[in-house]
Amino acid sequence: MLYHLLYPLSDTYTLFNVFKYITFRSVYSLLTALLLSLLIGPLVIRTMRAFEIGEKIREDGPKSHHKKSGTPTMGGLLILGSLIVSVLLWADLSNRYILLAMFVAIAYGAIGFADDYMKIKKIRKQGMSPREKFFLQFFFASIVAVYIVYFDSGRAGFATKLGIPFLKNYRPDLGLFYLFFIIMVIVGTSNAVNLTDGLDGLAIGPIIIATFALMVVTYVCGHTKFAQYLMIYNIKESGELTVLCGAAIGSCLGFLWFNSYPAQIFMGDVGSVPLGALLGTLAVIVKHELLLFFIGGVFVIEAMSVILQVGYFKMTGGKRIFRMAPLHHHFEEKGWEEPKVIVRFWIVAIILAMFSLSTLKIR
Repeated sequence: MLYHLLYPLSDTYTLFNVFKYITFRSVYSLLTALLLSLLIGPLVIRTMRAFEIGEKIREDGPKSHHKKSGTPTMGGLLILGSLIVSVLLWADLSNRYILLAMFVAIAYGAIGFADDYMKIKKIRKQGMSPREKFFLQFFFASIVAVYIVYFDSGRAGFATKLGIPFLKNYRPDLGLFYLFFIIMVIVGTSNAVNLTDGLDGLAIGPIIIATFALMVVTYVCGHTKFAQYLMIYNIKESGELTVLCGAAIGSCLGFLWFNSYPAQIFMGDVGSVPLGALLGTLAVIVKHELLLFFIGGVFVIEAMSVILQVGYFKMTGGKRIFRMAPLHHHFEEKGWEEPKVIVRFWIVAIILAMFSLSTLKIR
């Protein structure tokens, strides 16, 4: 909104020329979302308490978590609200990738909201059924996949090709399979982030770190000279997603202020589901889907721990690999204090993000 209102004035007043620069608007979208989160956060927490919108702790989870029962949840509404307002203020709303990413955030946010609402209001004890949830996730991801492959004119010649980290000349064409690959990336990332959201601040920290890494990637992919120098796909107009990444980081930082240990509010599915889907969508748009496995390595590890645990349990008739899954609960059961688990997972996320960014040059 500010971009569309103020940038045209640059023809008369050179001061407004700063709105042309993505870096300027990215910084202020971050600060705007951060300020909104910090200002609105206490109101959201009071409102959730007033309406008794509290977390229901699973009986089969760690015993130390039972004291968290009743903590206000659905804090993802704070994240999404701050993000959307900041993007509306600072981004170029005519940019197709901004619209696509916002569509994903809102659509998956609606899925998460419905799931949380059903559980909290006891419409269904477990919320939406896995079949319903996956159907909706696949449906919205398929819309993104079809648009990117068949309707995005900026990808002519490489729409279904896959970029491989470390390799500059090997870019396999997946053809029709690329559609399913996009869907799996978005849906998989959404659910991996949701599985990670089990401790105070555990998921939001790696989300911030991963979003920052993707912020760098979106900027260089949208910059012709940088893309040519780094020998990566130049996705025209994708640089505008840097502004959205800034808004996402700011809103998540503001939420972390209230979600840090001991948490005053949890994000719920209305936060983890859309944020994960947004990470997957950003990676798909800039054709760095495989790099996302490193950027979001913490989420991949957490998801794999659940898959391995369930698979091994069924194969062996009740034996377990980990004391409890996802993996963060395993370390809790080993005696690690919750803050130690959280900070160490953040450290791993930082290391993986730095490694991921280094691959842009190592080709």
